Amino acid sequence: MRVLKKNFKKGFAAVVPKTLDDLWHLYNLIYKGDLVYSRTTREVKPDVDYSRPQKGKRVSVILGLRVEDVIWDRSLNRLRIHGMIHEAPENVAGRGSYHTFSLSVNKSITIVKEKWSKHHIDRLNRATRSEVPPVIVVSIDNEEFCVAILRQYGIDIRVEGHTKLPGKLEADKRVNALHKYLKTVLKALNNIWRSNRVSIVIIGVGFVKNQFMKFIDNEASDVAKSVIGVKSVNAGGLAGIREALRSGILDKALKHLRIAEESLIVEELLGRLARDKGDVTYGLERVKNADSVGAVETFLITDFTIRDASDKTRLILEELMRDVEKKGGKVIVISIEHEAGEKLHALGGIAALLRYPVSSIRNPIDHEI
Repeated sequence: MRVLKKNFKKGFAAVVPKTLDDLWHLYNLIYKGDLVYSRTTREVKPDVDYSRPQKGKRVSVILGLRVEDVIWDRSLNRLRIHGMIHEAPENVAGRGSYHTFSLSVNKSITIVKEKWSKHHIDRLNRATRSEVPPVIVVSIDNEEFCVAILRQYGIDIRVEGHTKLPGKLEADKRVNALHKYLKTVLKALNNIWRSNRVSIVIIGVGFVKNQFMKFIDNEASDVAKSVIGVKSVNAGGLAGIREALRSGILDKALKHLRIAEESLIVEELLGRLARDKGDVTYGLERVKNADSVGAVETFLITDFTIRDASDKTRLILEELMRDVEKKGGKVIVISIEHEAGEKLHALGGIAALLRYPVSSIRNPIDHEI
């Protein structure tokens, strides 16, 4: 993300998204009620009195919208921001009517908020650091494959496919079918890689992933040079990618990608829940209770929970986040666009890893009694 200008005391930041990840960050920065400015086209009617209505012409203008809805359109790689026109040039009619910005990569936008919360500023700062390229992951076994791009916001599935190889007793048929299958996977990978030119990780079950790596070496040496790792998992397809994220075997390849951190911390949360030692809690009221005694080590909340909250609830959430950090805790906002976020969402979207079991803390009144 390129920042053109920012002044949080005055409540604004002007930015230019440079990648799809940046659009995702903006989706989580722009809320209902914010004021946004961007260049768009709007119809201008001729200022002449004709007996017949004259068709207006569309001109390029900068409008200010009071946001009512933000839609993340991954299929078209754009952000749709809908709202009422708050500010417009004098020659452009429409103040008080509605308009929609279609924000794409390399198109500037200015965001004005009544107050920039710390998690907003953290997200903007994270987006403006040195660009971290995404990683292509090929997950393959002898039944299915998936080629996906791991971005900061989640798993961008590009191609999936299935096969049924002949049994080992039909050796010749199996060899031919395997060659055809690997060729199909390589074609999918090649098309995606040539559009992105980023690192590749191959994961899979048993010998198939190794066979695929050899196939790439022989058939597409330029693609092979971008492979930075071949790892073992217990499943192919999308399930294999999710397993790899949960287990942490992609840490080296994804060490700079947000999705890796989010997946591991949610797995830690679920592991603690399974052990049932009282050192984790979830739900707003329980987390607030743990924070009141300084027990929260890491506070987890989904981006959806923040975005979907009412104004009143959002203020409560943001105050809780500030208080956790004031007491030395860490706050992590989890994207709902990947499996870890879905799991946290199933728990209500709010949870906390605790420094010690809250159940072991005695109520001061009880102690006096």
